[in-house]
Amino acid sequence: MKTSRKSKIQIGLLLLPGLLVFGIFTIYPILKLFIMSFFEWDFGSMLSHRFIGLENYKEVLGDEYFRTVFINSLVYTLVTVPGQMLAGFLVALLLNQITHFKVGYRVLYYLPVITSWVVASLIFKYVFNTEGLLNYFLMNIVHITSANVRWLDTRWGGMTVAMLLGIWKGIGWNMVVFLAALQTVPTDLYEAAAIDGATAWDKMWNVTIPSIRGTILFALVMLTIGGFNVFTSIKMITGGEPGHQTDVILTWMYHKAFSTGKFGYAAALSFITTVVLAILAVIQFKLMQQKDQ
Repeated sequence: MKTSRKSKIQIGLLLLPGLLVFGIFTIYPILKLFIMSFFEWDFGSMLSHRFIGLENYKEVLGDEYFRTVFINSLVYTLVTVPGQMLAGFLVALLLNQITHFKVGYRVLYYLPVITSWVVASLIFKYVFNTEGLLNYFLMNIVHITSANVRWLDTRWGGMTVAMLLGIWKGIGWNMVVFLAALQTVPTDLYEAAAIDGATAWDKMWNVTIPSIRGTILFALVMLTIGGFNVFTSIKMITGGEPGHQTDVILTWMYHKAFSTGKFGYAAALSFITTVVLAILAVIQFKLMQQKDQ
């Protein structure tokens, strides 16, 4: 009995530093942010804060710019998540079949993942800039256009460039996740399917996909959260221009907090985003469960 109690005390002491760090740097900021969302908290009221209830939430939901950035974030997610997953899955299928240079191909496809978002964003901005590399190629090399195309000067032009970057950066991560899942599928299932006369498509649809359904759900949830949390690429490529038309939720939150000083608004926006992501995650889990049944 004494040994058991002593072990529990030792475990508690070992966990204590990690729990303290987690509480101070994660739990406390979340609680503080939640409290801020109910107060008038800006540059003009840093010392005295007035309780205003749900006014910050009403302001966010009634803001036309919020609707714009929410649609941008939603479109970004709807395009980049399937794009990353499909491309990563196809690459994983190919790598799972080859027998030579497996490690080299994996490293090659994973390099974009470990490339800095800032560096990758600046490269894409240079390529798609009005005076950039792509316009030089189209106008001076292949002579397709007679004038520079302003790729980044429109809402959907800028968003398209950011989405291309998001897909390119995410292929390697999905490749690793799906490749690990594919290697756990029993070969007996493929052999049984082959005996039954199944084609390659039948094997993939009826054997591979059901066997890695849990991995698909994991990737879907993680990428959806990542899609709504996009920040660096938008900030570096378009900066929200023209007129905040390419802003997404996090860049708009950053602008409201640190450019206009509306910390209460930004806090309310963060919790609205959290609720939306939680609802999307529940819906995704429910849909996957229905397919399993």
